[in-house]
Amino acid sequence: MQKRKLGRSNLEVSALGLGCMGMSFSYGPAKDKQEMIPVIRAAVERGVTFFDTAEVYGPFINEELVGEALAPFRGQVVIATKFGFKLDPNTGKQAGLDSQPEHIKQVAEASLKRLRTDVIDLFYQHRVDPDVPIEDVAGAVKDLIQEGKVKHFGLSEAAAKTIRRAHSVQPVTAVQSEYSLWTRGPEAEVLPTLEELGIGFVPYSPLGKGFLTGKMDENTKLDSSDFRNILPRFTPEAMRANRALVDLLGKIAERKKATPAQIALAWLLAQKPWVVPIPGTTKLARLEENIGAVAIQLTSDDLRDIESAASKITVQGARYPEHIERLTGR
Repeated sequence: MQKRKLGRSNLEVSALGLGCMGMSFSYGPAKDKQEMIPVIRAAVERGVTFFDTAEVYGPFINEELVGEALAPFRGQVVIATKFGFKLDPNTGKQAGLDSQPEHIKQVAEASLKRLRTDVIDLFYQHRVDPDVPIEDVAGAVKDLIQEGKVKHFGLSEAAAKTIRRAHSVQPVTAVQSEYSLWTRGPEAEVLPTLEELGIGFVPYSPLGKGFLTGKMDENTKLDSSDFRNILPRFTPEAMRANRALVDLLGKIAERKKATPAQIALAWLLAQKPWVVPIPGTTKLARLEENIGAVAIQLTSDDLRDIESAASKITVQGARYPEHIERLTGR
């Protein structure tokens, strides 16, 4: 497995990480912990050293899963988790945002216990809280870094100006936002800012929440608890229209003797040497397929072909409903 550095920080990770959210949250019912632990450990055995979780996934059970699965390998892996949501104490459901410094410190203590570790490698603000100056957020994480409880500070779905303000207080190691062939918002302002400041980029949903694998179409039936049911981009009409992107990946995949998912990941890896996608999966076969993307070299001709074909395709459907979209790009 190749390694990559997240920006100019000294945080070196595998070129592909593993997003663990879907094991416990969002994509239908939580999977059995005893079935997921072997998948996470198989990733370690295959050279993956970067694992992504958050207190809100479950809530809490995803951090517990990741903590248990990685306990035997703690010294050789990097664990990223997140703070920034307010959780209803009775239901555990999200109840708005909370990045007050005191709350950040409480979340860190609780996450350390669930992750069975004495330090969080990378601590992201999950969404920018408009009620708390980003300088105060960066200051709180700076305190945690000075106390030895956190190693690196990250932001998720933050706008370029917010990244700059945070970075001036505590250097930001990585920004995590959705980025893939069908979600290219970060290219306009965020990626140039990260390049300038020497910050790494971690694309989540690099396979378009499963759509870019080519395994879904307008007839796909999702579990009633699957959050893709509420996403405008996953209506049957939008899926039918967006097939053109999957067909494009399929054509390149044939040429490269690869799968559409591998081409989607290889395309991201080819964008910048400091980009580290974190595809999620619950299946060993998919894990191996995703890892195979690291060995695929897309030439400048391949990339030009993809760019040229993709520029003629208009993606149908917003990536989130408006009330969720409002939490991004602030």
